[in-house]
Amino acid sequence: MTHNPIRPWRNIERRVSRQIMVGTVAVGGDAPISVQTMTNTPTPDVTATLDQIHRAADAGADIVRVSCPDEASTQAMQAIVKGSPVPLVADIHFHYKRGIEAAEAGVACLRINPGNIGSLDRVKQVVSAARNNGCSIRIGVNGGSLEQHLLEKYGEPCPEAMVESALDHARILDDLDFHDYKISVKASDMFLAVAAYQQLGEASDAPLHVGITEAGGQRIGSVKSSIGMGALLWAGLGDTIRVSLSADPVEEVKVGFDMLKSLGLRTRGVNIISCPSCSRQGFDVITTVQTLEARLAHIFEPITLSIIGCVVNGPGEAAMTDLGFTGGGKESGMMYVSGRADHKLSNAEMIDHIVAQVEEKAARLTAQRDDSPDSAK
Repeated sequence: MTHNPIRPWRNIERRVSRQIMVGTVAVGGDAPISVQTMTNTPTPDVTATLDQIHRAADAGADIVRVSCPDEASTQAMQAIVKGSPVPLVADIHFHYKRGIEAAEAGVACLRINPGNIGSLDRVKQVVSAARNNGCSIRIGVNGGSLEQHLLEKYGEPCPEAMVESALDHARILDDLDFHDYKISVKASDMFLAVAAYQQLGEASDAPLHVGITEAGGQRIGSVKSSIGMGALLWAGLGDTIRVSLSADPVEEVKVGFDMLKSLGLRTRGVNIISCPSCSRQGFDVITTVQTLEARLAHIFEPITLSIIGCVVNGPGEAAMTDLGFTGGGKESGMMYVSGRADHKLSNAEMIDHIVAQVEEKAARLTAQRDDSPDSAK
């Protein structure tokens, strides 16, 4: 438990949804919001794909999606599933047979796009393969690939068209007595996506996979995703998320966790509160924070750390964090522990000392969790 208290005005009331399983990961209900990413390697290259999956998992990814556009990809999936540390979702694109093959290869979930997969009979065959192989399904509606009859009905991609597409296909699965599905209604236009998710959240109790698709490069994509997805998550909508960036999938995972961490929806790793720095700073705040982010990336326990350059806001910020350092003295500053001033520390020793303090606290938290009667270990 972190030092920072939970206050009523900070709480987010999540939408009530039913729960499904994506392999060993629960999605929906009272399960933590899971973070996903997607590989961008050629799937038939098993070594490269597994390397990327492992790096994403090391960064915290709960689920990883793998593209299966052709038979060579689904043939590789059996080895990829066997070597993956996390459940995998197969994105089967246009051909329903890829879904059947991926399910038989052992993936945990199949992602189908209603606008691309084709006839009702093909959907039925994919559902049958999912049921027989213990797979869940994601109904993945995309504003850029809606069914033609919906485009003719509404004239253009709009929230109503996207939700109708999602509910039509959910009805097919329900009629087939298959209920292990989640839904996404993504668009690159974040206004369109947010409106569609809001309508869908009211119309269905299915778990929601939230994202702004094709958001762009690392910087602008992170900004667009944070605005759109942040609005939805703040409103309680979202059971699993994927940040779509034209960047390394590991960066998608990092941004996803930072988003959840900022909203208090999931605490994982060190949350550094730092000032932008100014002429009052008693040390190089920017370089210090960059160094600490890199050196503390291995910490998974939820710990808050304030790094403030001077005493204007430093003591107040430190009072609300587990650990803190505030500059102000001559080549030195004050170290705070559990919100209280604890000991002076020289700037030269600061980084190594803070890293050691964080690691010690993380070790204590891990030991406490492992000794808890509720521990799964």
